Amino acid sequence: MLKIGTRSSELALRQARTVQAALTALGVESELVTFKTVGDKRLDEPLSSIGAKGLFTKELETALLKKKIDLAVHSLKDLPTDSPAGLVVSGVLVREDPRDVLVISKDIKGQSLDDLPPGSRVGTSSLRRRAQLLALRPDLEVAELRGNVPTRLKKVDEGRVHAAILAAAGLHRLDARQHITCYLDIPAWLPAAGQGAIAIQIRDADAEMKVHSDAMNDPRTMLATRAERAFLAALEGGCQVPIGALVMRSETGAALHGFISDVHGTRVARGSIELDANDPELSGIRLANQLRSQGATEILEGLRRATHVMKPQPE
Repeated sequence: MLKIGTRSSELALRQARTVQAALTALGVESELVTFKTVGDKRLDEPLSSIGAKGLFTKELETALLKKKIDLAVHSLKDLPTDSPAGLVVSGVLVREDPRDVLVISKDIKGQSLDDLPPGSRVGTSSLRRRAQLLALRPDLEVAELRGNVPTRLKKVDEGRVHAAILAAAGLHRLDARQHITCYLDIPAWLPAAGQGAIAIQIRDADAEMKVHSDAMNDPRTMLATRAERAFLAALEGGCQVPIGALVMRSETGAALHGFISDVHGTRVARGSIELDANDPELSGIRLANQLRSQGATEILEGLRRATHVMKPQPE
């Protein structure tokens, strides 16, 4: 029986069960093995201050390398763009809605970002969401909001924040659409690279699992997310860099949209490029180079300086 590694949150479990159901349809029996990651344990700290890569993935990857599990199921947006040696993202399921959504407290009479009163507290733990929010509404206050999806929704209900920004995919998978006030329009508001996609990670040398993952893989989602993640990698993006990317349909086929910003949303570089279906990674690199010519390199340098200043220095 195959062992599927997953985080222990309800959302992660639902994603893992989707993979489990796909394996069952292939005639393959499996069981879930749950893990708590660094990102799950250190809920009292902003993600950007923890700093390390793989905050929600490392424990699963270690177990996979040690052959304690046969595959790991991740939210693709949580996976660093460089997999550990010996591991590969071998498949992605059909993508859920990649957009972000706004959840507004019942005490606030509003249906959009524009309706929020000045000074409203909007919760998010994402620097990408923070930057886009402040670029549009610098009069709002951004509040750090950690925890699983039900916990964040509860904080909105309790009035600890006036609104929160979350991923549509998570609310859809948890059957919690009733909490959504509005969807944030793309490409004006961009999600994280790979958002909405469930990734299957296996050992590179595991031929049997490669056959199974190929059968579960959605080529269209794989093509789009390869371009988005190549863009992210080319700009050296991680949890400390506000970067968004999304492949969308265009008049000629599909286009990759991307942006990078400082954390305050005051300096933003954004653009788009037609997707090369034969080489999606090249599309990501080309868009990154396009944004570098618009100031992305200077934005990155500023972010690195700020991060260096914030980190404790040896005495």
